[in-house]
This record gives sequence, C-alpha cells and structure tokens, in this order.
Amino acid sequence: MPEIKVCDAKPSFVERSYSLKVDRGELRVIYGPTGSGKTTLLNIVAGLIAYEGYVFFNDVPMDCVPPQKRNIGYLFQGLHLFPHLSVFNNIAYGLKIKKIPPEKIKEQVDELMELFEITHLENRYPQNLSGGEKRRVALARTFAPRPGVLLMDEPLNSLDENIVIRLRRQFKRLQRKLILTTLYVTHDSEECIELADNIYYV
Repeated sequence: MPEIKVCDAKPSFVERSYSLKVDRGELRVIYGPTGSGKTTLLNIVAGLIAYEGYVFFNDVPMDCVPPQKRNIGYLFQGLHLFPHLSVFNNIAYGLKIKKIPPEKIKEQVDELMELFEITHLENRYPQNLSGGEKRRVALARTFAPRPGVLLMDEPLNSLDENIVIRLRRQFKRLQRKLILTTLYVTHDSEECIELADNIYYV
C-alpha cells in the first residue's frame, strides 16, 4: 500500500494550498466544517481537478497520471450507484473491469456483502434500497477492487446513529484487515475520535 505525500498542492479556485504525508496503511481523517476544502483535497489526490504542486505515491509523482491509473477507490458523497445494476453487480463492477475470474469475484463480493450485512439485498436494484442500504452497498463496492488508496467523502453522513456506529466499526475493521492507506473526510468530531490514526485539520 502506498505512502501519500501532498506538497503545496493548490487548485486555481482556492486560496490555500495543501501539504500532508500519509503513511502506508494509515487512516488519516480530514476534519473541518462544510466548505473548508476537504473534498478539494480528495480530488487533488485522485487527480480529478487541475492543481499546482505535487502528489506522490511511494515517492513516485502522480501529477501526470490519470485518475483511472492511480489505483484509488473513491466513495463520493453522492454514492453514484449504477441504477441498472443489481447490488451484486454494483459491488462486482470494479472486479470485472480488472478481469478477475468469476469465481473469485463471487467469493470477494459474498464476503463484502456478509461484512456489511447486505447479503439479503443481492438481487435488488438501487431504487429499491433505503439510504442506509445504498451507503453499505457503496462502501462494499469501493473496497471490492482492493485499491491501494481509499478516499472517503463523508461516507456515513445523514444516516441513523445506530447504523453509523455499526458501519464505523465494520469500516475500520476492513480498512485494518486490508491495510489500506485511507483519507477519510468528516465534519463529525466523534467520527474523528473513533476512526483516526491521525487528523488533518482544514
């Protein structure tokens, strides 16, 4: 899993620049109020916006590497589940892109559905899911391809408190198991305390 370095990275539409280092396998929480630039930092690391400065994975510059080649799993606030695909096929999507053998795809998807308690939703479509169910499917889909870097943008926002507590534990357990270098955006102080190895304030 890569170490991440962001050095004086600044998009044209913000006044501040960002600099931080995230160790291999570390869960770094990006904490701050709405509008403080948390999502902007994730988009810099993902290569989704133009910026001045530098981003390194394991000291290899990423600035000219397109997003799809950065080996990143990104859970956006909007979730962006594919409406025409079942829960199983939404989770399996990234594995199919990587041409993983079908039997291995089933094994990994089944494991993730069990972890996130959504096995009973396997054949449903997004329009038939609750908000909490959609988030659990989106979490499973983000983990499925075993990305080197995980970017999470308010992944548990606007959920029932009991669901949030359970999902935090599930998320951290899987992040530790897979040793994923993670940047996790939140404005929730409790989430910071429970999840973070380190905190980056914006």
